[in-house]
Amino acid sequence: MKNARLLLFSLFILPLVIAGSAFAQQLSKPELRVGFVPGPYIDEFKIGVEPELKKRGYKIRYVEFSTGLEANNAVFKSEIDANVMQHTIFLDSYNERQQTDLVGVVHVPTPPMGIYSKKHPLGTPIKPGSSVAVPNDPVNLQRALWILRDLGLIEIRDSKPVDVTELDVIKNPGGIKIVPLEAAQAPRALDDVDFAAIQGNFAIFAGLKLTNAFALEKMTTPYINVLAVKKGNADADWVRDIVAGYKSPTFKAAIAADRFYDGFTLPDYMK
Repeated sequence: MKNARLLLFSLFILPLVIAGSAFAQQLSKPELRVGFVPGPYIDEFKIGVEPELKKRGYKIRYVEFSTGLEANNAVFKSEIDANVMQHTIFLDSYNERQQTDLVGVVHVPTPPMGIYSKKHPLGTPIKPGSSVAVPNDPVNLQRALWILRDLGLIEIRDSKPVDVTELDVIKNPGGIKIVPLEAAQAPRALDDVDFAAIQGNFAIFAGLKLTNAFALEKMTTPYINVLAVKKGNADADWVRDIVAGYKSPTFKAAIAADRFYDGFTLPDYMK
């Protein structure tokens, strides 16, 4: 009878021990795997967030991806813990199309999209018939079209970000030639087109300066990039620690001290 009671107790307590262990691992991770695409976000993390996380006993493993799709898939599959490379509108679009549940937990300093050129001197107008490369994904295409609209070059219809195409240009009196291509290729396209609308992270990675843009987007909060994690991890202690690292005096001082970040759009906690 005693042995039977011990067996019953073991069968009862073992699942609790396993569940408790899994819960503890979720809250306390000795190593954080954080993903990035080309751009300034990995350096922001290294100079301002990693020092705070190391104080809390974490080791950081950096994982670099060529595209945002790869980085998001890695988070969803738990191959990495978080990524920093996208704004909320792009993240929502990814979730909708892929039936996933990633969430942004903190905004990060973000360079705005801009119009650049290698063929025309800064300050000259964008002439009729000019070719302009734009991102081919709907969300960032809309941002590029907004810049051209604000310059008075085109008119566009209101559309959901996930549905935008070049057909949403309803007036183009100067005959601007819209050239869609993969966003990361935009800096290379500068040799072939008159102008290119380039996302800030790709512009900086290519050595372009925000101060040399013909025009910068009027960036609003939904387009400021975020650190993304799986929804089920959003309240984990390790996520809170990363967020605390971004909001720390160490991070704020590191960004403020480096002129490289002049022109970046800052999250509200840094203003």
